[in-house]
Amino acid sequence: MDLDAYQRGALRTAASREKKNELLHLVLGLVGESGEIAEKFKKWVRDLDSDESRIDRDDLAKELGDVLWYVAVLADYLDLSLDDIAVGNLAKLADRQNRGVLGGAGDNR
Repeated sequence: MDLDAYQRGALRTAASREKKNELLHLVLGLVGESGEIAEKFKKWVRDLDSDESRIDRDDLAKELGDVLWYVAVLADYLDLSLDDIAVGNLAKLADRQNRGVLGGAGDNR
């Protein structure tokens, strides 16, 4: 599946852009789902001694799917193509790698 196809599919379950505070809902949803992933890893460190063999990959795949849904719908709300975002991100990272600043700090390196 390509990313734009996923984005179109995600929109079938999204609320209308006209819904009050929908943009804020999407941003907070993305942060919340990302936080759920962090929480799972916190418990993995705390309770499972960071044993990689005990990572619940199926559960994390579901949470990553929720993050992907919010990214896709938020991008559409902002009139951005998920394919274009992905291509631009890879180009940005390749440029940083070529210039030897992949591991540096700051957005505009």
